[in-house]
Amino acid sequence: MKKWHTVVLVSAFFMGMVIQPASGQTVEDILKKMIEVQGGRKTYESIKDMTVTGTIDIIQQGLTGEVTIYKKEPDKRRSDFSVMGMVITQAYNGKTAWGTNMQTLTNEELTGSQEAELRRNSMPIVAILDPEKYGISYTFKGKETVEDKEYLVLEQKYSDDFTVLLYVDPETYLTHRQKATVESELGTAEVEQVLSDFRKENGMMMAHTILTYQDGVEYMQITFDAVQFNTGLEDSLFEMDK
Repeated sequence: MKKWHTVVLVSAFFMGMVIQPASGQTVEDILKKMIEVQGGRKTYESIKDMTVTGTIDIIQQGLTGEVTIYKKEPDKRRSDFSVMGMVITQAYNGKTAWGTNMQTLTNEELTGSQEAELRRNSMPIVAILDPEKYGISYTFKGKETVEDKEYLVLEQKYSDDFTVLLYVDPETYLTHRQKATVESELGTAEVEQVLSDFRKENGMMMAHTILTYQDGVEYMQITFDAVQFNTGLEDSLFEMDK
């Protein structure tokens, strides 16, 4: 059960990154290009809330389930994972992080690395428009070839020093790979994700398939099949369920 809890944490983190920016020869130029490719400033600013649904396959355990992610600007997020008849929830209501305890299947407040992760994932979608305002910095790390494909590598660093490496296709300026060291109750894991099947949703370019490797081993895949914007999500959705 603890292993599944780690999967929830890892997947929740990266799904927060699906529409994050990539890199280019200079940070300033690439951020500008990415905003344009993703739909432009007006598209970002038009998003008040977003609901994404899909399936999750835990490859190593042979499990399949459903996932729904809710995001409301500026700082609310909720992820519901339905597997083996259980619904595992993690959420941030703008002040407090909470989630489902895998032992008791009851909801409780989260602290430490879990709270920090959920808080990062709940940052405004428009953070890309003014990253310094939200404590995010980008550094161009040069080029790297992975599986015969050359990428531009951008280091994305948050105010709490959490760092993600973004591997960007220099032709499309879309992020196709991303790597991070993720902390959990089981220790440290090197997590890599491969993003594919990019499609526009309401003018926003998004990856619809995310394949995750944990410590170099193929671990799980998430496939999104529906995205909705500006449906008027209520604040109560992000409060802890009793």
